[in-house]
Amino acid sequence: MASSPRFILLSLLIFFSLSHAQTSSSHSKPKALVLPISKDASTLQYLTHLNLGTPSLQTTLVVDLGGRHLWIDCSSGYQSSTYRPGHCGSASCSLAKADCVSICPNPARPGCNNNTCKVLAKNSVFGGFLIPEVAIDTISIRSTDGSKAGSHVSIPNFIFACAESFDLINLASGAKGMLGLAKERVSMPTQLSSAFGGSFRRKFAICLPSNPKANGVLFFGDSPYQFHPGYDTSKVVEVSSSFRYTKLHVNYETTASPRLQGAQLPEYFVKITSILVNQKPVPINSTLLDFHKTGIGGSRITTVQPYTTLETAIYKSFVKVFDEQMLVTTGNRKVRKVAAVSPFKDCYRKEDLDMSLLGFSVPDIYLVFENRDVNWLITGANSMVEVSNDVVCLGFLDRGPNTGLTTTSIDIGAHQLQDNLLQFDIAASRLAFTSTLLLREVECSNFKF
Repeated sequence: MASSPRFILLSLLIFFSLSHAQTSSSHSKPKALVLPISKDASTLQYLTHLNLGTPSLQTTLVVDLGGRHLWIDCSSGYQSSTYRPGHCGSASCSLAKADCVSICPNPARPGCNNNTCKVLAKNSVFGGFLIPEVAIDTISIRSTDGSKAGSHVSIPNFIFACAESFDLINLASGAKGMLGLAKERVSMPTQLSSAFGGSFRRKFAICLPSNPKANGVLFFGDSPYQFHPGYDTSKVVEVSSSFRYTKLHVNYETTASPRLQGAQLPEYFVKITSILVNQKPVPINSTLLDFHKTGIGGSRITTVQPYTTLETAIYKSFVKVFDEQMLVTTGNRKVRKVAAVSPFKDCYRKEDLDMSLLGFSVPDIYLVFENRDVNWLITGANSMVEVSNDVVCLGFLDRGPNTGLTTTSIDIGAHQLQDNLLQFDIAASRLAFTSTLLLREVECSNFKF
């Protein structure tokens, strides 16, 4: 509970440990900070660049919306005069919910020290767990007024995790770790909010670029979201005027017994109640869309999965309606299906499809939330993937049936998030989203860095 004495105490510990943060150009506290996001064309992972340590060194990290921690590889020459390990019994170890490990078998270095604590973290791309050492150092991020990136802000005493080089398995080339944005006390949104006090809200907004050659943007705090269309950089579009809102839900870890409820997960879940294709409902067993105490069911938003995955029964119903509605969209002109192209199952001849400002002219898809007048529009730019000069595929994957090893029935993946602005208000447990910014003639890459 947010009002519990333990939560208040831990929040105060974060605040006092980070309260000396200052900007590089003034002593005023920023209301918002900003990081660039780029798309790695090879892995389809989304990367950001964070300045870490003293002297400040730019570090490349994979963005993980549901990740608990910021963790990096400290074993490959990490050197910083402001680095400190998290010692057993310290406030940083308590905040990270870490366990004490008294002896390091190797010579002392960042990530390997005696009488320090270690935390359970995850490489969510590979799917494996790691046990890095808790660490404290200075980070630097640029401020923003919502229209462009400003001066750098230095935040000392930032808590992160020091991993090993073998923990980087399957991460994009050049990535040194992962940036977790989940609902945790040591995740970046929470630490930044604690560092700057009440005016710096515990929220962030993410806008993934569709173009690997241009940067999207990640906002922390509360600010306008002003983008400049590529065709006219003097024009300003405040995209938050397009926001629609829905509740962020809680989901739980799966347990060995269906009668037990697992621990709360830190990821971001939403309640999808139905899916429409050209306003036609997709037949779905509603129990698949509900959250259950077993942790199975419901819907999650993720930046690590490149495409939206659907439970098998949902996927089959969805594709059936999508193909039926394709004839409506094309005015009864047949769109020929072709052989599957991995990882996709349903692919089409590109020459049979028209193009518009919103991508390929295919049926519109609507994710309908529990407040039924609120839905997320997915147009051809986010529903289709061009896999060759001749073939485009439906960018949704069959995840398989629900089992004890799977959790959510729908994972909304990164391709469907591209060129959409999503704001996660952690304090209010609320998601704000725009649907495609292409409707406003804006892309995520139209923010000024």
